[in-house]
Amino acid sequence: MEDKASLYKGRLKSDGFFKSNSLKDRFYKLLVVLGIIIVWHIAAVRIGTSLLLPYPLDIGKAIVSSVTDIKILTNLFITMQRVLKGFLAALLFGLPLGYLMGLSPMAEKLLGGIIDSIRQIPVMAWVPLTIIWLGIGDGPTIFMIAISGVFPIILNTIDGVKSISKDYYNAANSMGASKLSVFINIVVPASLPYVLTGARIAIGTGWMSVI
Repeated sequence: MEDKASLYKGRLKSDGFFKSNSLKDRFYKLLVVLGIIIVWHIAAVRIGTSLLLPYPLDIGKAIVSSVTDIKILTNLFITMQRVLKGFLAALLFGLPLGYLMGLSPMAEKLLGGIIDSIRQIPVMAWVPLTIIWLGIGDGPTIFMIAISGVFPIILNTIDGVKSISKDYYNAANSMGASKLSVFINIVVPASLPYVLTGARIAIGTGWMSVI
């Protein structure tokens, strides 16, 4: 009983410790935001013209006005749809290619140079070509979002597959697991954190590619 009681008290202490840490983190983040706003306001007063640096209060009023504007919300919804479509296209193309290159050294040798060469092309250089290929409309925008997000997904997926220890493969093979079973039960779960990291980067670059 004493062991259980002491264990329970230890859990309570650890829970309180993590809660206090989260509260401290929130407090520090709030202080940082307030500090940025204060510095921003002082700089705006020093400059003296809203054309170069508007006041934080003016920006807050503009944000509230934008959030309550139906036209802006409609356009924001359309933009989010484009970003989502481009991100899904990058995911559908990048994941299989990343797993293929991560699992097959031959595929990496054949496709690695091509992927690296295309990856070096600036995003804006694709604009004329996408307009010629896809015309005017959502097509070029979705393509730009997809092309900017596919490479982080591919590279992070490859890194995730290569980071898996050989011991897992040896253990699965010793128990007679098939290649499909190894892929589903070992490769995908072990590489998932890397894939999610690539997906986060892809969403960020996708937003930056919206034109």
